[in-house]
Amino acid sequence: MAKATNGANLGFEEKLWAAADKLRGHMDASEYKHVVLGLIFLKYISDAFEEKYEELKALQATEYADPEERDEYVAANIFWVPKEARWARLQAGAKQPTIGKLLDDAMVAIEKENPKLKGVLPKDFSRPALDKHRLGELIDLIGTIGLGDKESRSKDILGRVYEYFLGRFAAAEGKGGGEFYTPQCVVKLLVEMIEPYKGRIFDPCCGSGGMFVQSEEFVKVHGGRVGDIAIYGQESNPTTWRLAMMNLAIRGIDVNLGGQNADSFHNDLHKDLRADFILANPPFNMSDWGGERLREDARWKYGTPPANNANYAWIQHFIYHLSPAGITGFVMANGSMSTSTTTEFGIRKSIVEADLVDCMIALPGQLFYTTQIPVCLWFLARNKKNGKFRDRRGQTLFIDARKMGTLVDRIHKELSNEEIAKIATAYHAWRGEKVAGKYEDIPGFCKSAKTEEIREHGHVLTPGRYVGAEAAEDDGEPFEEKMKRLTTQLHDQFAESDKLEATIKKNLKRLGYGG
Repeated sequence: MAKATNGANLGFEEKLWAAADKLRGHMDASEYKHVVLGLIFLKYISDAFEEKYEELKALQATEYADPEERDEYVAANIFWVPKEARWARLQAGAKQPTIGKLLDDAMVAIEKENPKLKGVLPKDFSRPALDKHRLGELIDLIGTIGLGDKESRSKDILGRVYEYFLGRFAAAEGKGGGEFYTPQCVVKLLVEMIEPYKGRIFDPCCGSGGMFVQSEEFVKVHGGRVGDIAIYGQESNPTTWRLAMMNLAIRGIDVNLGGQNADSFHNDLHKDLRADFILANPPFNMSDWGGERLREDARWKYGTPPANNANYAWIQHFIYHLSPAGITGFVMANGSMSTSTTTEFGIRKSIVEADLVDCMIALPGQLFYTTQIPVCLWFLARNKKNGKFRDRRGQTLFIDARKMGTLVDRIHKELSNEEIAKIATAYHAWRGEKVAGKYEDIPGFCKSAKTEEIREHGHVLTPGRYVGAEAAEDDGEPFEEKMKRLTTQLHDQFAESDKLEATIKKNLKRLGYGG
């Protein structure tokens, strides 16, 4: 069985999770995650501060440098940590019954000194329901992250631990957990497809910020400059918004999340934004999104979405925020590709006829913590006639990846890096990017279809309608010989079945139930 990664490849991440989870006691994972992730964040900013502190202390003998000068840290884009909030002091008090209040005071002090963190950090460690003995043990455990050397105190390792824990908490919470976490393999596929090298990136339902983390990783890995992308996001859930702010702060990612949590439909914090790239995993099939109050909204260019399902409201929200050359990739429930309700069919037809549908991907089931049903990825492009690539106006690429993925536990699958590469390479070859090679339709996997063909299929966008069946592999056995062998095998199975039936009847008769 493949090993689950959830975004981290650390030697100790599973042991760390197991130890932390053991300390949870009777606390729900949904509540416990804020305790653990808050402490990981505190450890991160304290480690980063301590590293700079030691550097300034070493300079004191040769030049003017004050390790207690706040501006030195601000200039280096490091959070200023006041004395009462430094990790060493907190760990020293970990065994005291007052540790909860010490942590709350530390969080308040950090927010006061760092305006960017205002309203972000958890501040309820002193509540009676939280076992202070277990809390102290958890502090000691998280204190092992870093191990005292400069390299392991880097934001990268703590960022990866934070991301790994997000994934594990999503799994532990089950259905509710996926609301803040999109599996990393799905995020990676979205990013590899649209390649956000340079420009404005937007996610109007950003959860814990995984799309942004992966986008920055993509830029770094491919030799780009992180400063070339500007990141915007929005999240309606206040606790998830705080998780995102901490996740991105640990990564050192500068992002505009609107300054507060807010509903994208009813309080669009980036109303004038036109993004070059939109990545999103909106909540599926939302029935209580307040659509009846938005019947005349300017975003519904392709039709007013139904008040009892927000899927096509999200799709049009993404289109509305795209720049003239923008592209969006997002997760959507499979039903969105083929729904025949009058309103949704009409919107989908209009989007197809406007030539916005660039690529559709059918994914395997069991990738998400929220649902075991399969989902799909939509890719919409404002301009398919990109000067750098092949003119694909009037065409859409369909990819069927339902057979991909490997079980990493009893109920969850992950796409491998090789599978992600296969899908992304097919798309980039179709777009005409020379580095991806020449594109060819592959029966059972991918097909480039013209708009006329989509019309013939009633504007249904399900990839299985277009890619056809996978070519059967010839095993070299002549047909006559194969039929003779299979017929003999079938007769043997019939005989075995008769024998089994006779035995069952005999046993039933012995028990007094036979005729």
